[in-house]
Amino acid sequence: MEATEFKIRILPLGQKLHRFARSIIKDVHEAEDIVQEIFLKLWKLRDKLEQIENIDAFAFRMTRNLCLDRIKARKPQLYDDPVEAGLGEEVAYTPDPEDQVILRDAMEQVHSAMDRLPEQQKTIIHLRDIEGYEYEEIADMLEMEVNTVRVTVSRARKIIRESISKVYQPWKI
Repeated sequence: MEATEFKIRILPLGQKLHRFARSIIKDVHEAEDIVQEIFLKLWKLRDKLEQIENIDAFAFRMTRNLCLDRIKARKPQLYDDPVEAGLGEEVAYTPDPEDQVILRDAMEQVHSAMDRLPEQQKTIIHLRDIEGYEYEEIADMLEMEVNTVRVTVSRARKIIRESISKVYQPWKI
């Protein structure tokens, strides 16, 4: 694979890989480092990339594995600021302060519920609901059965929904 083809086929994955890495790592700068490292690894493998059936899946798998390696290597961090933890990002359009607070609180609840999911569910729900991949693509990326991916997404959504409903409808417990 030549440099121009690499730029056309591989580099456009950067944003998706960054969001994916950031969803696992929770650190913007470390996610950037991971994506750069993935690009370097892919560049070194450029002659062998033609043999890989799904380069997207290969890149996501590499990213996930590198993120998990980095998490295992570091000590746990506690955050006081939800924005620093990647939980409460600013919203582009906010009609009024009250809606902004409600939206930020809801997003914190969703992110918190997602963070409590088992790693496999967290990865699959991110790929499906945030990155927008189809079930078949996710199954290929993670080397799983399509039905297993569907069931995992369903269970993860149920856990998130129940977690949020406990906060917003405590009388229905």
